[in-house]
Amino acid sequence: MNLAPDFFDTRTRNWRARLAISSDLMRELSRYSDPQEMYRVFAWRMGQLFPTSRQLTLSRRGVEPPDVRVTRFNLWKDMPDPIAHWDRFPVVTGGLFEELLYADEPRLIDDLVVADNDPAAGFLEGQRSLLAIPVFEHGTVLYTVVLTRDEPNAFAPEQVPELVWMTNLFGRAAQTLVLSQRLKKAYEATDAEIREIAELQHSLLPAELPQVSGLEVAVHYRTANRAGGDYYDFFPQPDGTLGVLIADVSGHGTPAAVLMAITHSIAHAATAKPGRPGAFLTHLNTNLVDRYNRHSGSFITAFAAVFDPANHTLTYASAGHVPPRVLRAEDDLLVPLNRVQRLPLGINPPGTMYPEQTIRFGPGDQVVFFTDGVTETINRDGDVFGVERLDNCLAAPAANAEAMLSRILSDLDAFTNGRPTDDRTVVVVRHVA
Repeated sequence: MNLAPDFFDTRTRNWRARLAISSDLMRELSRYSDPQEMYRVFAWRMGQLFPTSRQLTLSRRGVEPPDVRVTRFNLWKDMPDPIAHWDRFPVVTGGLFEELLYADEPRLIDDLVVADNDPAAGFLEGQRSLLAIPVFEHGTVLYTVVLTRDEPNAFAPEQVPELVWMTNLFGRAAQTLVLSQRLKKAYEATDAEIREIAELQHSLLPAELPQVSGLEVAVHYRTANRAGGDYYDFFPQPDGTLGVLIADVSGHGTPAAVLMAITHSIAHAATAKPGRPGAFLTHLNTNLVDRYNRHSGSFITAFAAVFDPANHTLTYASAGHVPPRVLRAEDDLLVPLNRVQRLPLGINPPGTMYPEQTIRFGPGDQVVFFTDGVTETINRDGDVFGVERLDNCLAAPAANAEAMLSRILSDLDAFTNGRPTDDRTVVVVRHVA
């Protein structure tokens, strides 16, 4: 660093040197993310620009008058980290340090005399000039920087204002780094918890696709964040039928994941799995309202279906969920399953019955279940994928369930450039001849 003849000399002839020093110092400090390293560099640079004999920091954090905690002293051989080892720093009571810290204003002493019984005596022995610079936070003094020199009248009063604002600006920068570190640690801890929740949530989903004679199944499940509110499940029955449940919890993240887990628990605790989709949704709604949702304001859209490949039927019930699409093999007709729409789970009073509908589901027919994260996906231009784009994707027949699923995902990825904006789940069930 090129030193100015006197950094605090504000005459015009000195401005280039002062600017160079300021730029070099700011550039140097910007390299550090550790507040202790940044303080070390700042203290060293300021020692070059403004030499002093002693430097101390008096803090009021965690103490009350007349106590003062000394958190920095340049003559200490080992300097503990003030953030990690706060309790290692000495606390003194009363005397000059109390006067300087709690005055809430700068103090300049040109002829320093410290009584032998003053707690500050051991820190200021042989010092004759003192400058105390308060550092403010939220309008009050958080700590005070004390600078001393061996000779009296050693500090020029006209330099004090600049030293006050320089010290306070650095203090704000250091405090910002401290808060940033704390925020980073809190984020890492929260993120670890969310990862665990996401792993638990994924463990609740079916470990493998159901193997039911006459049916083939393909599934895609992805959360926008680590944990989400989408849920799907399969219930193969001894009579050769297959129950399918797809649901979407309102909201996102951890709260939605927790309610998804609750819904899973209720679904698997049902005495009769969804042989009758309407009764199954009635059971879910009653238990959610009675035990969980009455005061939370959360709700769940859900769609339950039972496939009977032997009798070529599909029976379904809906609790406010986006209607799945049936593509009929005989005429390539795309039909939405929207005949029995009712309010989402968690809204209707306990005992509210959910009606059901039975339709033909013959060989080659395919059903596509999905959550609203599919149709409500938004691209970078703010356009919504929408039902029409999905229907256009489904309009042409596919060789099998996996091929249909791949086509849907390909269109979605092309639309969003591979960046989902919401949880999304797609389940394809095909009747094989």
